[in-house]
Amino acid sequence: MAVARRSGQERIPPHPDTRTIGLQQVLEALVDPVRRQIVSELYAARQDLACGTIDLPVSKSTATHHFHVLREAGLIRQYYAGTSRMNALRRDEIDEAFPGLLRALVARRDRE
Repeated sequence: MAVARRSGQERIPPHPDTRTIGLQQVLEALVDPVRRQIVSELYAARQDLACGTIDLPVSKSTATHHFHVLREAGLIRQYYAGTSRMNALRRDEIDEAFPGLLRALVARRDRE
């Protein structure tokens, strides 16, 4: 019995077009401190990071939920590199849709 293999493209979850997301949805995603931590770390890294490389104070399943919320809000893009799920901050797209939002978020987090 042959096992069907999924292509890399099939493993990429859907991402919203940033032209269709609203500020309310983005702010609701950012209200949680764990999600703000994820966004801040991606912002500071200036490179894509695997889920497991971000040290979060929650269980793996809860972290998965937080990444899902950020993806659904259009803040991050996820894809696979081998077996690692990578996360990319959609910095340019978010800056275009909501100028200054990410910079303000990170500046505020630095003061917390």
